[in-house]
Amino acid sequence: MNKMNIDFNKLGGLVPAIIQDADTKNVLMLGFMNQEALDKTLSTGKVTFWSRSRKCLWTKGETSGNYLNLVDIKNDCDNDTLLVQVHPVGPVCHTGTDTCWGEENEGNPLLFLSHLQDFIEKRHEEMPEGSYTTKLFKEGVNKIAQKVGEESLETVIEACNGTNDKLVYEAGDLLYHLLVLLTSKGMRIEAIATELQKRHDPDWDKKRRLAKSRGEMK
Repeated sequence: MNKMNIDFNKLGGLVPAIIQDADTKNVLMLGFMNQEALDKTLSTGKVTFWSRSRKCLWTKGETSGNYLNLVDIKNDCDNDTLLVQVHPVGPVCHTGTDTCWGEENEGNPLLFLSHLQDFIEKRHEEMPEGSYTTKLFKEGVNKIAQKVGEESLETVIEACNGTNDKLVYEAGDLLYHLLVLLTSKGMRIEAIATELQKRHDPDWDKKRRLAKSRGEMK
Protein backbone atom coordinates (compact mmCIF):
# COMPACT_ATOMS: atom_id res chain seq x y z
CA MET A 1 0.00 0.00 0.00
CA ASN A 2 1.27 3.44 -0.91
CA LYS A 3 1.96 6.00 1.78
CA MET A 4 -1.12 8.14 2.29
CA ASN A 5 -1.43 11.81 3.20
CA ILE A 6 -4.57 11.80 5.32
CA ASP A 7 -6.20 14.93 6.77
CA PHE A 8 -7.37 13.95 10.24
CA ASN A 9 -8.05 17.55 11.26
CA LYS A 10 -11.38 18.17 9.50
CA LEU A 11 -13.34 15.97 11.94
CA GLY A 12 -11.26 16.52 15.03
CA GLY A 13 -8.80 13.71 14.49
CA LEU A 14 -11.11 11.23 12.76
CA VAL A 15 -11.81 10.20 9.17
CA PRO A 16 -14.72 8.07 7.87
CA ALA A 17 -13.68 4.59 6.77
CA ILE A 18 -15.93 2.95 4.17
CA ILE A 19 -15.56 -0.83 4.41
CA GLN A 20 -15.90 -2.69 1.10
CA ASP A 21 -15.64 -6.40 0.33
CA ALA A 22 -12.60 -6.74 -1.93
CA ASP A 23 -14.23 -9.51 -3.97
CA THR A 24 -17.94 -8.67 -4.20
CA LYS A 25 -17.34 -4.87 -4.14
CA ASN A 26 -20.32 -4.50 -1.77
CA VAL A 27 -20.16 -1.83 0.93
CA LEU A 28 -20.30 -3.57 4.30
CA MET A 29 -20.24 -0.83 6.93
CA LEU A 30 -18.98 2.63 7.87
CA GLY A 31 -16.61 3.30 10.75
CA PHE A 32 -14.19 5.97 11.88
CA MET A 33 -10.41 5.86 12.25
CA ASN A 34 -7.88 8.09 13.89
CA GLN A 35 -4.15 7.84 13.25
CA GLU A 36 -3.72 5.20 15.94
CA ALA A 37 -6.52 3.04 14.53
CA LEU A 38 -5.06 3.32 11.04
CA ASP A 39 -1.58 2.39 12.27
CA LYS A 40 -2.93 -0.66 14.11
CA THR A 41 -4.94 -1.71 11.06
CA LEU A 42 -1.83 -1.56 8.89
CA SER A 43 0.40 -3.35 11.40
CA THR A 44 -2.01 -6.19 12.28
CA GLY A 45 -3.94 -6.65 9.04
CA LYS A 46 -7.18 -6.55 11.09
CA VAL A 47 -9.36 -3.49 10.60
CA THR A 48 -9.43 -1.36 13.74
CA PHE A 49 -11.66 1.64 14.39
CA TRP A 50 -11.98 4.43 16.93
CA SER A 51 -15.18 4.04 18.93
CA ARG A 52 -16.79 7.46 19.32
CA SER A 53 -19.09 6.20 22.09
CA ARG A 54 -16.50 4.29 24.15
CA LYS A 55 -13.63 6.65 23.31
CA CYS A 56 -11.21 3.82 22.58
CA LEU A 57 -9.81 1.65 19.81
CA TRP A 58 -11.75 -1.47 18.82
CA THR A 59 -10.74 -4.14 16.39
CA LYS A 60 -13.75 -5.47 14.49
CA GLY A 61 -14.21 -9.12 15.46
CA GLU A 62 -12.17 -9.05 18.69
CA THR A 63 -15.14 -10.48 20.61
CA SER A 64 -17.19 -12.16 17.87
CA GLY A 65 -14.35 -13.51 15.75
CA ASN A 66 -15.86 -11.79 12.71
CA TYR A 67 -12.69 -9.98 11.72
CA LEU A 68 -12.22 -7.74 8.71
CA ASN A 69 -8.98 -8.92 7.13
CA LEU A 70 -7.30 -6.02 5.38
CA VAL A 71 -6.68 -6.17 1.62
CA ASP A 72 -6.09 -2.54 0.68
CA ILE A 73 -6.69 1.06 1.79
CA LYS A 74 -7.14 4.10 -0.41
CA ASN A 75 -7.86 7.72 0.49
CA ASP A 76 -10.12 9.96 -1.56
CA CYS A 77 -9.34 13.10 -3.56
CA ASP A 78 -9.74 15.35 -0.49
CA ASN A 79 -7.61 13.08 1.69
CA ASP A 80 -10.30 12.90 4.35
CA THR A 81 -12.16 9.63 3.64
CA LEU A 82 -10.79 6.08 3.47
CA LEU A 83 -11.92 3.20 1.29
CA VAL A 84 -10.91 0.02 3.10
CA GLN A 85 -11.12 -3.20 1.10
CA VAL A 86 -11.37 -6.35 3.17
CA HIS A 87 -12.07 -10.05 3.28
CA PRO A 88 -14.75 -10.35 5.98
CA VAL A 89 -14.91 -13.33 8.32
CA GLY A 90 -18.60 -13.96 8.97
CA PRO A 91 -21.36 -11.33 9.17
CA VAL A 92 -20.24 -7.74 9.59
CA CYS A 93 -23.17 -6.16 11.42
CA HIS A 94 -23.68 -6.73 15.16
CA THR A 95 -27.26 -7.76 14.30
CA GLY A 96 -25.92 -10.78 12.43
CA THR A 97 -26.45 -9.57 8.87
CA ASP A 98 -23.75 -9.49 6.20
CA THR A 99 -23.83 -5.70 6.00
CA CYS A 100 -24.98 -2.88 8.25
CA TRP A 101 -27.80 -2.23 5.76
CA GLY A 102 -29.27 -5.70 6.19
CA GLU A 103 -28.16 -6.83 2.72
CA GLU A 104 -26.62 -10.13 1.75
CA ASN A 105 -22.99 -9.85 0.72
CA GLU A 106 -23.37 -11.68 -2.56
CA GLY A 107 -21.18 -10.99 -5.54
CA ASN A 108 -22.14 -10.98 -9.19
CA PRO A 109 -20.93 -14.37 -10.51
CA LEU A 110 -19.88 -12.67 -13.75
CA LEU A 111 -17.10 -10.94 -11.79
CA PHE A 112 -15.50 -14.36 -11.40
CA LEU A 113 -14.57 -14.32 -15.07
CA SER A 114 -12.18 -11.45 -14.35
CA HIS A 115 -10.79 -13.25 -11.30
CA LEU A 116 -10.36 -16.41 -13.36
CA GLN A 117 -8.45 -14.58 -16.05
CA ASP A 118 -6.26 -13.01 -13.36
CA PHE A 119 -5.43 -16.57 -12.28
CA ILE A 120 -4.79 -17.66 -15.86
CA GLU A 121 -2.48 -14.67 -16.38
CA LYS A 122 -0.55 -15.70 -13.26
CA ARG A 123 -0.18 -19.19 -14.74
CA HIS A 124 1.11 -17.58 -17.94
CA GLU A 125 3.72 -15.64 -15.98
CA GLU A 126 4.86 -18.46 -13.70
CA MET A 127 4.27 -21.50 -15.96
CA PRO A 128 4.20 -24.03 -13.08
CA GLU A 129 4.85 -27.65 -14.02
CA GLY A 130 1.90 -30.04 -13.91
CA SER A 131 -0.66 -27.33 -14.71
CA TYR A 132 -3.08 -27.93 -17.59
CA THR A 133 -3.10 -24.20 -18.28
CA THR A 134 0.70 -24.20 -18.51
CA LYS A 135 0.47 -27.12 -20.95
CA LEU A 136 -1.88 -25.13 -23.17
CA PHE A 137 0.40 -22.10 -23.19
CA LYS A 138 3.39 -24.26 -24.08
CA GLU A 139 1.49 -25.79 -27.01
CA GLY A 140 0.90 -22.34 -28.49
CA VAL A 141 -1.93 -20.23 -29.80
CA ASN A 142 -2.90 -22.57 -32.65
CA LYS A 143 -3.50 -25.47 -30.26
CA ILE A 144 -5.41 -23.23 -27.87
CA ALA A 145 -7.59 -21.96 -30.72
CA GLN A 146 -8.21 -25.55 -31.77
CA LYS A 147 -9.39 -26.37 -28.25
CA VAL A 148 -11.79 -23.41 -28.38
CA GLY A 149 -13.21 -24.85 -31.61
CA GLU A 150 -13.56 -28.32 -30.09
CA GLU A 151 -15.29 -26.98 -26.99
CA SER A 152 -17.60 -24.85 -29.17
CA LEU A 153 -18.70 -27.95 -31.06
CA GLU A 154 -19.30 -29.89 -27.84
CA THR A 155 -21.36 -26.99 -26.50
CA VAL A 156 -23.48 -26.96 -29.66
CA ILE A 157 -24.03 -30.73 -29.43
CA GLU A 158 -25.23 -30.48 -25.84
CA ALA A 159 -27.49 -27.54 -26.72
CA CYS A 160 -29.14 -29.54 -29.50
CA ASN A 161 -29.25 -33.04 -28.06
CA GLY A 162 -28.06 -33.00 -24.45
CA THR A 163 -29.19 -31.88 -21.03
CA ASN A 164 -29.01 -28.42 -19.50
CA ASP A 165 -26.48 -29.63 -16.93
CA LYS A 166 -24.16 -30.93 -19.65
CA LEU A 167 -24.68 -27.73 -21.63
CA VAL A 168 -23.53 -25.66 -18.66
CA TYR A 169 -20.53 -27.97 -18.18
CA GLU A 170 -19.42 -27.73 -21.81
CA ALA A 171 -20.06 -23.98 -21.93
CA GLY A 172 -17.80 -23.67 -18.87
CA ASP A 173 -15.05 -25.52 -20.75
CA LEU A 174 -15.59 -23.20 -23.72
CA LEU A 175 -15.31 -20.04 -21.63
CA TYR A 176 -12.20 -21.31 -19.86
CA HIS A 177 -10.39 -22.08 -23.10
CA LEU A 178 -11.53 -18.75 -24.57
CA LEU A 179 -9.95 -16.97 -21.57
CA VAL A 180 -6.72 -18.89 -22.15
CA LEU A 181 -6.82 -17.87 -25.82
CA LEU A 182 -7.42 -14.21 -24.98
CA THR A 183 -4.58 -14.29 -22.44
CA SER A 184 -2.22 -15.80 -25.01
CA LYS A 185 -3.04 -12.85 -27.29
CA GLY A 186 -2.53 -10.28 -24.53
CA MET A 187 -6.24 -9.49 -24.33
CA ARG A 188 -8.77 -9.35 -21.51
CA ILE A 189 -12.36 -10.59 -21.24
CA GLU A 190 -13.31 -6.98 -20.42
CA ALA A 191 -12.47 -6.07 -24.03
CA ILE A 192 -15.21 -8.46 -25.18
CA ALA A 193 -17.65 -6.93 -22.69
CA THR A 194 -16.78 -3.46 -23.96
CA GLU A 195 -17.38 -4.53 -27.55
CA LEU A 196 -20.80 -5.96 -26.67
CA GLN A 197 -21.59 -2.82 -24.68
CA LYS A 198 -20.92 -0.74 -27.78
CA ARG A 199 -23.22 -2.96 -29.83
CA HIS A 200 -25.98 -2.49 -27.26
CA ASP A 201 -26.25 1.14 -28.39
CA PRO A 202 -29.38 1.34 -30.59
CA ASP A 203 -27.40 3.44 -33.07
CA TRP A 204 -24.38 1.08 -33.09
CA ASP A 205 -24.98 -0.32 -36.57
CA LYS A 206 -25.58 3.15 -37.99
CA LYS A 207 -22.34 4.43 -36.42
CA ARG A 208 -20.51 1.35 -37.68
CA ARG A 209 -21.68 1.88 -41.26
CA LEU A 210 -20.75 5.57 -41.06
CA ALA A 211 -17.26 4.72 -39.79
CA LYS A 212 -16.87 2.18 -42.57
CA SER A 213 -17.91 4.70 -45.20
CA ARG A 214 -15.28 7.10 -43.88
CA GLY A 215 -12.60 4.43 -44.10
CA GLU A 216 -12.19 4.31 -40.31
CA MET A 217 -12.75 0.56 -40.26
CA LYS A 218 -10.60 -2.04 -41.96
